[in-house]
Formats: sequence, structure tokens, C-alpha cells
Amino acid sequence: MQFKTKTLAQQVAIVTGGGTGIGRAFTEALAKAGTTVVIASRRKDVLHQTADDINTNLGYERVFPYAFDIRDFDQVEALVHYTLGRWSAVDLLINNSGLAVPEEVHAITEAGWDTVMDTNLRGAMRLVRAVLPSMTAHDFGDIINVASQAGKHGYADVPSYCASKFGLLGFAESLRDHLRKTGANIRVFNFCPGLVDVEHTRREDAPRDGFIHVANLARALLFVLSLDRNVVVEDLNLYSR
Repeated sequence: MQFKTKTLAQQVAIVTGGGTGIGRAFTEALAKAGTTVVIASRRKDVLHQTADDINTNLGYERVFPYAFDIRDFDQVEALVHYTLGRWSAVDLLINNSGLAVPEEVHAITEAGWDTVMDTNLRGAMRLVRAVLPSMTAHDFGDIINVASQAGKHGYADVPSYCASKFGLLGFAESLRDHLRKTGANIRVFNFCPGLVDVEHTRREDAPRDGFIHVANLARALLFVLSLDRNVVVEDLNLYSR
């Protein structure tokens, strides 16, 4: 079967949590490749600074900030409508927004649990649901979920975070099964890193012991996106050795 292809320079991406850390590394790599990138999170000032920095370094405008709260259904819908209205497509969705509330199992609070689930799992689901009709209509798309090794191994101090990432991987597997059955030209990749140094992110920075540099995830992103359309790397595990 011959699948439709598009170069990165022809694509439009949404990167949640795109202002800092892993999301910023993804955004820089995509923008350098010519992709139009909408970066979205709650921190408007950080988003605008990141967009200004990257666009200035590139010498042209490729990164566009959009402030929203992933936990708010209407704001999720508005982000997707904005992107589709301006560029007519969402070719790449990177579900990178995430947080953890440290609470041991016996002390989990309803508020802590709900905050983590609404951000890490429900928000990703809503974004996928919102972009899927457009990707299907255009017969092209890639969905990247930034999960974690905490989606494969439970840790006593962050049970809600682990549950959300386990859930994200389960949701992604269901999505893949749906796409296989419908024959859609849409791929789903899960990034499952160990510890990532989101504080020392400059290219010349050395990561802390036991951590990996965010640039490794950016290079991995460009690699998986470069694969033939009939190839999917389902879970990509990255660790410091």
C-alpha cells in the first residue's frame, strides 16, 4: 500500500508544554526542519519568550505561542480550532504536557489525583479526539505521546503519575488498534524515557548523573518521523547508562 507523505517543512504541529524542557527541544528541532509549530501551555510569558528566541535564531517565524489550560475542555477545542483555522491542518500532535503530584498511596488526595489525570491522560485524550477527524480527512498524521518509564513501572512516591502514564500507553494502544482497523495513514509513537534533565538544556550543558539530555529526545523524534509511513516504533525507551 502506498501511503501519502509530507516533508516536515510542509507540516503543522501542536506541541503541548512546548515552552520548556522536552517540549522546547522538540519545538526547536521541528522548527529548524521547517515545520510550523504551535506551542501551547498555561504559561503565556514562557511561551512567547520561547517563540521569540527560536524565531530570532532561525531568522524567520516558525513557532507560534498559544496559551491554554489542557484541563479545560473548551480551551482544548479552541486550540485545535485555532490551528485548523489558520493552517487548515494538524499533521503532528505531540502530547507532552505532564505533571506529578508526590503523594504516597495511603495519602492520595482527590484533588491531587484529579489534577494529574486531567493533565496527563484526559487532556491527551481530548486533544487526540479533537485532531483525529482532520488527520483522517487529510489521510495523514502522527501522534507522539511523551509517556515515561513510570508508565511501565510503579513508584511508591508518585502513584497517580504512574497510573496516568500507564493509562496513556493503554489509550495509545487502543488508538493504534483503531487506526489499523480503519487503515488510516496515522501513526502513534510513545516516548518512554527514564530521567531527563530539563534544567540543563543548552546544547553545551552536561546532564546530571543518571539523566539524559533533552537533545536525545529531539533527535529520536526526528528519527521516528523520518521512517517510512508503513513503519511504527510503538514504544521508544531511552535511559542513561
